[in-house]
Amino acid sequence: MKDIDILEKRIGYVFLDKQLLQEAMTHSTYANLHGGRDNERLEYLGDAVLQFIVTERQYATTLEDEGTLTKRRQEMVCEEALLDAVEEMGISPWLRYEGSLQNVGKKTLSSLYESVLAAVYLDGGMVAAKDFVQRHPTQEKKPVNYKGELQEFLQSRGLTPPVYRDEERKEGFDSVVDADGKTGRGHAKSKRAAEQLAAKELLGRLKMEKKGRR
Repeated sequence: MKDIDILEKRIGYVFLDKQLLQEAMTHSTYANLHGGRDNERLEYLGDAVLQFIVTERQYATTLEDEGTLTKRRQEMVCEEALLDAVEEMGISPWLRYEGSLQNVGKKTLSSLYESVLAAVYLDGGMVAAKDFVQRHPTQEKKPVNYKGELQEFLQSRGLTPPVYRDEERKEGFDSVVDADGKTGRGHAKSKRAAEQLAAKELLGRLKMEKKGRR
């Protein structure tokens, strides 16, 4: 692997066993064609290591209940959060694969975080792994407030506020929102979530109509 020293600088860790790092950056398409190990086993281990590090940090720094902690942890280890961290490190050019990168997909790129973390853990232990996560933290994704965005969109155009109609059902809530002669619908387990989905749909329609008028 070329320029491995540059890759290590981006990761923030110098490997004793360079083979571990090479394995962490090897996709199955490359290994199937050229031989050697792919990074799937490292990804599996890295997932568990990351879960532990995040959970331990949560336990030590917050008194939130188990349900809240679980939801927050899921946000921090989801594909989107890992992909952002990988892009921030700038390590994807070192991924060894065959074929089109589009065929590899975002899941493969995001999993580099877990495979590299596992490689760091195996090479340097838990202290090195925790340092890696601290150096390259994964961030919680704040939910988009579509109701607020819809309200701002309408106000900026001098239009009347949206009107919501909600109906409770056995499996959750149905929500309908009307504004500017258009309608959006949403269904979710809570009324709040259903209204957010309805606002998201209506906002999308209003923005599409705006583009069509240009």
